[in-house]
Amino acid sequence: MKKLRILVGCEFSGVVRDEFGRLGHDAWSCDLLPSRSPGQHIIGDVFGHLDEGWDIGVFFPPCTRLCVSGARWFRKYPVQQLAAIEFVRRLWDRGPAKCVVENPIGVLSTRWERPSQIIQPWEFGHGETKATCLWIRGCPLLVPTEIVSGRESRIHRMPPSADRGLLRSITYAGIARAMARQWGGDLVAGAAG
Repeated sequence: MKKLRILVGCEFSGVVRDEFGRLGHDAWSCDLLPSRSPGQHIIGDVFGHLDEGWDIGVFFPPCTRLCVSGARWFRKYPVQQLAAIEFVRRLWDRGPAKCVVENPIGVLSTRWERPSQIIQPWEFGHGETKATCLWIRGCPLLVPTEIVSGRESRIHRMPPSADRGLLRSITYAGIARAMARQWGGDLVAGAAG
């Protein structure tokens, strides 16, 4: 198995980038914000870096104008919603042959295309619900790794705060680990976990 170049676009947390990196891949995150964790991170527009020879692109486009939790604002911001849909289309069209777009349940499935798969955190070791759509090209569907009970909707009940939207967007570690292992493979002998 060869070392892959992975671009994790629109990710400030570094969670997915770090999981690919732990397995020996050359993984980079790219976001307009600085990364919350040290690592290979590009501060800037992801479109300026799509043509840099990536083997896999995993993209987490902003969901503010796309997800059902913001549906009450859809009529107020139609131009912004169209721009958000176009942003996703451009990522998909310009992304590498192996490309994944992640977003919560929302308008993309009706205004763009139906997702390849819908996953839940409780399928990957977290006792929570948060239906998450994946549009997948060139990679296999994610296989659940650890189905757990005690499911609650904690993410939807987060208290108001200045960074609530950012905190809600962070990928669950179990999902990030499954993405790295199932789409990239383990290059590091004896990698933990």
